[in-house]
Amino acid sequence: MRLSTKGRYAVMAMVDLASHSNGKPVALADIAERQEISLSYLEQLFGKLRKGGLVKSVRGPGGGYLLARDSGETRVSDIIMAVDELIKATRCTPGSPTGCHLNKSRCMTHDLWEELGNQIYLYLSSVTLEDICERRVLGTSGLIYGEESDRRVAAQ
Repeated sequence: MRLSTKGRYAVMAMVDLASHSNGKPVALADIAERQEISLSYLEQLFGKLRKGGLVKSVRGPGGGYLLARDSGETRVSDIIMAVDELIKATRCTPGSPTGCHLNKSRCMTHDLWEELGNQIYLYLSSVTLEDICERRVLGTSGLIYGEESDRRVAAQ
C-alpha cells in the first residue's frame, strides 16, 4: 500500500487537533511541536484539509484551526483523501482498464492487491477521529505488546 507520510501526518495532526481543541482554535505550531512535524509541512496539509471541508481556520490573536465537523463524523479515510493520498495496493492506475505490464495487461495478482486496497479503505472508513481519541480502535497490536511485556516480567 502506498500511504506516504502525507496521509499519516494528516491523520496524526487531526487526532491532535481533535484531542486538544476543546472548542477553541489550536495553533499549528502547537500541533507541530507535539507531533514532531515540520510547521511548513503542516501548513500545506491544513490548506488541503481546509479545502476538503475538514477544518476551519480562525484568524487573529488566539487563532488557529478547529474541526469543521464533529470528531465522530470525521473518518480517517476522509482525511487521507483530502490530502490527495490514494489508498491502493496495486501499481496500476486506479480505475484504469489496462494493467501495469508493458503490454498493458494485468498481472495475475492484480485482483488480490486491488481487493486489499478496498479492504484498507473500508477499514479506514469505519474509524473516526473520535474512535482514535477515545482509544476505541480495535486490534491486536496492544494485546500482543501487552502479552510480550507479561512474558518478560514473568521470565524475570
